[in-house]
Parts: sequence; C-alpha cells; structure tokens
Amino acid sequence: DPRCTETAMQATSHYQIKPKSDQVLFYGIAKILIENNWIDNQFIHDCTNGFPDFAQHVEKYSLDQVSEETGISQEEILKLAKIIHYGDHVSFWWTMGVNHSYQGVRTAQSIINLSLMTGNIGKPGTGANSITGQCNAMGSRLFSNTTNLLGGHDFKKKEHREKVAGIMGIDPQNIPDSDSLPYHKILSQILKGKIKGLWIIATNPAHSWINQSQFKDVLDRLDFLVVQDMFSNTATVKMADLVLPAAGWGEKTGTFINSERRIGMIKKVSEAPGEALADFSIFKLIAEYWGCSEMFKDWNSPEDVFQTLKETTRNQPCDITGIRDYQMIDQAGGIQWPFPENNNESEKERRLFADGKFFHDDQKAKFIFEDSYPMTEKTSSHFPFVLLTGRGSATQWHTETRTKQSAVLKKMSPGKIYVELNPEDAKKLKIAPGEIVWVESQRGRLKARTFITRSISPGQLFIPMHYKETNILTDAVFDPYSHSPSYKSCAVRIKRLNQHVK
Repeated sequence: DPRCTETAMQATSHYQIKPKSDQVLFYGIAKILIENNWIDNQFIHDCTNGFPDFAQHVEKYSLDQVSEETGISQEEILKLAKIIHYGDHVSFWWTMGVNHSYQGVRTAQSIINLSLMTGNIGKPGTGANSITGQCNAMGSRLFSNTTNLLGGHDFKKKEHREKVAGIMGIDPQNIPDSDSLPYHKILSQILKGKIKGLWIIATNPAHSWINQSQFKDVLDRLDFLVVQDMFSNTATVKMADLVLPAAGWGEKTGTFINSERRIGMIKKVSEAPGEALADFSIFKLIAEYWGCSEMFKDWNSPEDVFQTLKETTRNQPCDITGIRDYQMIDQAGGIQWPFPENNNESEKERRLFADGKFFHDDQKAKFIFEDSYPMTEKTSSHFPFVLLTGRGSATQWHTETRTKQSAVLKKMSPGKIYVELNPEDAKKLKIAPGEIVWVESQRGRLKARTFITRSISPGQLFIPMHYKETNILTDAVFDPYSHSPSYKSCAVRIKRLNQHVK
C-alpha cells in the first residue's frame, strides 16, 4: 500500500510501494521465483497453459528496474520472494487498490500467476483472493450474477441464449446477442443523445462516480431519470425525475451469496415504511405497466425467481440444481456452491480446484499477462502531487448513505473533508496542521483541512472517498477489460487559500 494504513500498521512487513507499480512488482517477483526454480513444475505442467510465454515475458523485469519503479529496495523484494517460496501454505489477497485501476485486471492476474506457478491454489491455506466491499457484492460476482447471462452464460453464444430463453419460456429474440454497456459507455451514449432515459438502482453515482462535474452534466441531459433506492436523501435521488422507494434487506425475503460461495437466506423481519416495496415487487409492477408482464407470469415470489436461476446453472461451474428450495437453504444454514443434483447434502464445504482442474475446455488454468505501463496522468510542475483516494476511518462507508444515519458512527467519523500531507511537503509549502487549503486537478478543485502525517509519502496526498467533493478531482480513465474506473490516483496540486498559482 502506498499509505501506512491501520492495516499496514498491523502487518509484519509493509511494502510502501509507489502508486500503481503493483504489476511491476509481481512480474519482478515471478522472475525471481523462476530464476531460482522456486516454482511447482509438476503443477505447471499438469494443470496450466502458457507458462513458457509468461516466463519469457517477465524476463525483462530486472531487479534493478523493479526496485526503481516500485520504490522498494532490492533486499525487500528478494525477501518477499523467499517468503512465498518457503511458505507451506501461501495465500494472496488484494482489495480495491488493485481493482480500481486502469490496469486492474492484469494486475489481479499477475497475482493469480504467482499462485499458479507456485502451486498455491486448490489446497487449504492457499489461493488468490480478491476482497471487495460487501459479502453479497463479492459473492454474487463470483457466482456470475454480473452483466452476462444468468448462470454464467454468454450473451454472444446462441446456444446459451436459447438455453436460458427455454428455461424462462420466452422467445430467444428477446435476449440481446451482445454484452450490455459499462457505466462510462452508458454516459457516452447519453452525451450522443442515444440514451434518453436512465434507471439507477441501489447505487449513488452522483457521489461515487469518477470526475463528478462531468457526470452531473451528463445526467442533466437526460429526458428522464429514475432512481430506485431505500434512501430519499442521496445525491442521485435528489436529481431524479421519479423515485421508486425500495425496501431494505430486513424488509424483504430472498437470498444472498457470501464471499465463501455460500448461498444464504434473508428473512423479512419488518414491514417496509410508507410506499416502499421490495425490488421484486417493483420490477413486477413495472413489467405490468410496461405491457410485458406475460414474460414474468411464473414469478409470483422471489423463490420462483430462484428456481429459474437454479435451472439456468445446470452443468455450469456454479451449478446449484441440488438445492431444492428456500427451506433447504434455511435448514442447512446456507449452502455452498457448486451444489449439483445428487450432491452429498451432509457435505458443508467444497474446495474449488482441489483436483487441479479449472473451468476451461481443456480443464487447465491460463497464464494471462501484458506489459505494465505507468500512471495515465503523470505529475508535472503544474500538478506535482499524486492524489490517492480510498477508505478513511473505520466508521465511514462508501458514500455514507447508511453510516450517516447512525448518530454514534457520525460522531466518531471526521465530519469535514480532510487531506493527508507528508510533513516534508508541508514544511516546503509552509502549510500548517489543520489549515484549510485548495486541492486542485485538471478537472476541478475542493477545499480541505490538512492532516500532517508520515503515513503518506512525500509527493503524495490522500483524501477519503466518502466525501462527495473527492470525485471532483479524479480522472475518467478505465480498465480496458473490466471498465472499472481508475479511482485511486491522479495528478493534483495543493495550495493555501490565499496563494495564487499561475
């Protein structure tokens, strides 16, 4: 982590890496492991494809270069390689600092490559593990509840569209034959006048989306904006032409999937307030008024939808056809996927890849790699600092839509926006602790109170993502594969309120 966070303070070793040099570090570690034959050659031969090309690719990541680009000493890099080699059970974990990047996918895959080449996968205490914000967000993505077709199918494959259409009892022509648009391409289509109306469900992009000034300008161009949310006071709800009040998790029945692949029950314990309805009921009513309710005639309850979803998973990696109903999930205290028909019901856990087989046609894992490249927005004499964004205090969460409802959490969290600044930089700029300053990027500026700390390196600033002003500064750059925004770093400058900068 570029910052010495509370987590880093608890670590045995903290690698205070230069922003966005992670991929270089992992390729450099791979080169060291290969050079010393600290790899699992048998596993690589039996269970993977593409290793020779990967080994050739990392050859150019010399120890000198890696140390220079990451800011980590050669001795520390070698020490990390040895820890991986001599560890009996080595697991790799990463969070949004990797994923929220212009090269997040390839960086994650560079970590997975380390897991594969050392055979640290499919066994207890091993694996490559991405941790995201909430258990259901992470669990649902692992299960494949993403923007591809239900049950891990592919919009672009005719046989997949026909299979799902058959299960749902609808015409295959009703299923698109291409992937849906990611967020930033939706916004692009609004600018082009191709999208006139937008329906936003359970998210607050008017606070959280990158390059806020541009985002709000884009939404203003819509003919009609619908927001479906359980809160009426979010920044996005305030922009809506129509608000659909939705029930919260304790006000509806359904399932969720946690980060260890376990499908669990959510039970209704309270009536939703006012006109709020469960998302399921909202969708059903929209379908009825839209004139397409016939397509959903068999869905009279959330469990009916679950039964449809279950059937779409048949013979897929996420097969759950062995789960009979909600009652079975409830009685078991949650059921881990995969759970196909005729599965042993007494078996509480199933480890993926324990047999060395992976979800490809040849059942082998793939080494995937690509050249790393520096930050897309480099510092300059005009914008000499790298701004980092991320989680602030333990009492703050995302856009604080929920945490601000708690008087205790609100009292414990910093109420006003602040910027972390290294003491060396503060001394050079004659900025005092607690002073109000401007932080500016090419996209906008904000006022913040300074917090002088050595947890941030010289030449870097940090502002928590929880404040709505933060994303005025961030740059609209996206990963080419996941389309995730590169939230975590951009070039900025900091100046005192009365200071003039040309």
